[in-house]
Amino acid sequence: MLLLMALSVALLAAVTVAGQALEQQALVTDFSRKNLPPSLAYPFGTDFMGRDMFVRTVTGLSMSIRIGLLTAAVSAAIACVMGLLAATMGRFVDGLIIGLIDLVLGIPHILLLVLISFAMGKGFWGVVVGISLTHWTSLARLIRAEVLQLKASQYIRIAEKLGEGRLAIALRHMVPHLLPQLFVGLVLMFPHAILHEASITFLGFGLSPEQPAIGVILSESMKYLAMGRWWLALFPGLFLVFVVVLFHYTGDTLGRLLDPGHAHQ
Repeated sequence: MLLLMALSVALLAAVTVAGQALEQQALVTDFSRKNLPPSLAYPFGTDFMGRDMFVRTVTGLSMSIRIGLLTAAVSAAIACVMGLLAATMGRFVDGLIIGLIDLVLGIPHILLLVLISFAMGKGFWGVVVGISLTHWTSLARLIRAEVLQLKASQYIRIAEKLGEGRLAIALRHMVPHLLPQLFVGLVLMFPHAILHEASITFLGFGLSPEQPAIGVILSESMKYLAMGRWWLALFPGLFLVFVVVLFHYTGDTLGRLLDPGHAHQ
């Protein structure tokens, strides 16, 4: 499990680094080689502007991974703060946060994401803010439940009897116990963030068309599928699924390794 997880992380890191290195090359156009099918020279073929689809796919996946890392980290931080506040600051604060979670979950996810991204002016920061503000709710509920269990433990009650404040108890005694769940939740949020970034970009509410993003590539390819240029959508779509599966496997494996009960099973 450790070896396979390390291999998954290494592949994701290689895609990220390669995409950044090929970022300028992904924008190069050459109309003398447009609409070429897959070959040894161009494994994923070329598009209607003569751009290398392999280079564009790797660059787009690299951008998706970076957006996924950033948005998952922000969402995990929001979830941790909200979960701690809900479980430690009394019934009133708990009710407000639970109400906010229900409100976010009550709105169709992709609709809320599109609205926030559009309100932020779309583009890179619109996507980041939209995904960050819509992916923290499930993890916040999990952290709240964990904190409520910790509050009933003996050492937390002893700390309260010794006069430690709520903030000190939360930071010194609860957060260390929450780190495994927080880290696993962060990793498992990556696939959702990547798919939603590609989705809203495909719909035209995400990254700008000039950027070699996976959503942009898939959106452009839809216009040419009827002409038989299947490679424009097939390879970027397969690689997107591949990256999402790698992230999911990494998070699932990490969750099993950090779960003490799994070792006994």
